[in-house]
Amino acid sequence: MSSRVKGSDSLTKGKGLTVAPSPLNEVKLDLGVILTVGGLLLLVQGRVTGDLRLQFLLLLSYGLLGMAWIVTRVRRVVAKLARERKLGSDGS
Repeated sequence: MSSRVKGSDSLTKGKGLTVAPSPLNEVKLDLGVILTVGGLLLLVQGRVTGDLRLQFLLLLSYGLLGMAWIVTRVRRVVAKLARERKLGSDGS
């Protein structure tokens, strides 16, 4: 006897890593890259400069630039979705 509900999809169906379709998937990828590079920067910032203030300034500026990039990307995606939704509702 199977306890599986008819029509339900398995989360592990298929090969490889899959992500549900979302308009924000590209932003998630950007965030992953920014966090990875930020982690690497955190590891090597002591070799870049010995001054603690410059290390802090380097990490702070990278964090602020990364934040600004993500905010900009999210605003673009949300604006695009709003335009598409408005066009879709006007055409119906």
